[in-house]
Amino acid sequence: MDDPKPWLTLARAQSLHAGHLRRPDGSSLEPLALLGDSRAALAGLGLGEASIEAIRNPAAEAIAADERWLAGPARRLVTWGSPDYPALLAMIEDAPLVLFVEGDVAALSQPQLAIVGSRNPTAIGRDTATQFARHLATAGLAITSGLALGIDAAAHRGALAGRGSTIAVLGCGLDRIYPRENTELAREVAANGALVSDLPTGNAPLKHNFPRRNRLISGLAVGTLVVEAALQSGSLITARLAGDQGREVFAIPGSIHSPLSRGCHRLIRQGAKLVESADDIFMELGALLAGSRLAARPEATDAQEVSGPALDKDYEILLDALGFEPAGVDTLVARTGLKAEAIASMLLILELDGRVAQQPGGLFCRRLPRK
Repeated sequence: MDDPKPWLTLARAQSLHAGHLRRPDGSSLEPLALLGDSRAALAGLGLGEASIEAIRNPAAEAIAADERWLAGPARRLVTWGSPDYPALLAMIEDAPLVLFVEGDVAALSQPQLAIVGSRNPTAIGRDTATQFARHLATAGLAITSGLALGIDAAAHRGALAGRGSTIAVLGCGLDRIYPRENTELAREVAANGALVSDLPTGNAPLKHNFPRRNRLISGLAVGTLVVEAALQSGSLITARLAGDQGREVFAIPGSIHSPLSRGCHRLIRQGAKLVESADDIFMELGALLAGSRLAARPEATDAQEVSGPALDKDYEILLDALGFEPAGVDTLVARTGLKAEAIASMLLILELDGRVAQQPGGLFCRRLPRK
């Protein structure tokens, strides 16, 4: 791109998207032609005053900051209508005109599955996200998520473990990483896929930025898998957007007693595909993924697989009593008849063996077996 300034000007008109370019007769406006339009013409497209002002009076210092960021290694501006713009994302009504990308731009056009869920998952939920992502990445799907703590981070790490591509969509400018705890993970994602945002530099991770981020997560992917989600989870927004965009929605069921299962159960009642193994996803997406490496996919990952090497009888009794939702020592004493001291010791050994994990409040829950 000879001069990115015109596109960077449009990027700072933050309510502007591809839908504003479509005329009633089905034709489209040229994006850069907007730069010469009057205020009245821009208002006629449905743009708000802040976006009109950003186009009519470009912020020179802010645009210079964007240019400095773009001068860094492996950084690109992907613009509407260019060959690098991902075709699936271009299909959504409110597709952004500009994407800021760090990493491999080609990863954006790979077949992708979005994996999202709770920021505070159970240990088994985190393990499930990791194992599904690893399996699907090994099979040839890129894994897309939002770099958040919890299920998002587990999905990215699973894809990396499967030596596949992973894409992180951020709700802030790419000159900062949010959350900071995932800074190193973001570096790994950029080296094995891409970091993406439609927000220019200087944009903080404010609450209102995340729904717009979520529509990119779902819009880049052929489908969205929700692993764990409470009823008020932002992951349900991503799932709703995926459905609105005509993409597949998948959900993993869980315990009827767990608040983190209720969002997934609601999605299933609303028509999301219930997922117990990766093959459930492959069966639904088969035709959409023709031509990828998926024909040679490895053995399916089961969401409920919790077996491992044989244990002593008392350990088996304890694990059976623990079930699939967090429980405390007192509850386990009542369920098993074992003494509290023995249970505490056994839980420590099971935790070291990777079979259980401690949760906040002194609770424990099962984990999927290590592979």
